[in-house]
Amino acid sequence: RFNGNAIYNPSGKAGEYAAWACNFFTGCSNDCEYCYCKKGFLAKVWSDKAQLKKCFKDRDHALEVFTREIDANLEALQASGLFFTFTSDPMLQETRDLTLEAIFTANSRGIPVQILTKRADFLDHQSMKALKLIAGSIAWGFTLTGHDELEPGASSNIERLHAMKRLHDWGFKTFASIEPVVDFASAFSMINLSLGYCDLYKIGLMSGKRYNAQERSEAHFLLDMLKEAPGRYYLKDSLIKFLEIDRADLPADKFVSVEFNIFK
Repeated sequence: RFNGNAIYNPSGKAGEYAAWACNFFTGCSNDCEYCYCKKGFLAKVWSDKAQLKKCFKDRDHALEVFTREIDANLEALQASGLFFTFTSDPMLQETRDLTLEAIFTANSRGIPVQILTKRADFLDHQSMKALKLIAGSIAWGFTLTGHDELEPGASSNIERLHAMKRLHDWGFKTFASIEPVVDFASAFSMINLSLGYCDLYKIGLMSGKRYNAQERSEAHFLLDMLKEAPGRYYLKDSLIKFLEIDRADLPADKFVSVEFNIFK
């Protein structure tokens, strides 16, 4: 599996989001308390401000490497798309310009992209007018936990919801990462508030958290509610295991597989 300096094939929980991903930066000013990166494999290089990965000399070099790597894997990327990002937030003030350049580069080669962020303050960026012209090949995703206090540097969850609606109204595909589930009531609230302008929900548990029997009951109640609600859902493996259910038994018209393509 390809593991370049900019793009690579993610595995594990990250692999449930995309077959191909791009990381230019490490570190993040959102300062989320539950962040897996700053507590896990990136802990030694983590900072509260995004830093360009050390393998890149500068941003021009990063874009050069990115372009070379996508050209080397063009057919696969055109088929599956490219995801931004797992090691920072791609729409921070210090990361978004390079992210946007990469999006335009990918689009010029027929590669659809997905962007996952906790920011809502980029919608007036000068590039958004041009991005609207290629809206059909871009999906904007927002992490929605319902717990602003755990994400002190990020835009509020309500601001993210408003940004999602605006982007959907402009013709972009949208998705929500209901991960981590801090509590199931908040998870359902975020889903309920975004119904009608969110094309896909991905729902997963918090890494390392021990959910109790009461929470298991709440998870089953959430599942019953989703079966009746509009929308499309991908339940991550962590939630499927917690619910002790077989993914194949879920209604196929509402619950999608990991191979689901939001652009089709």
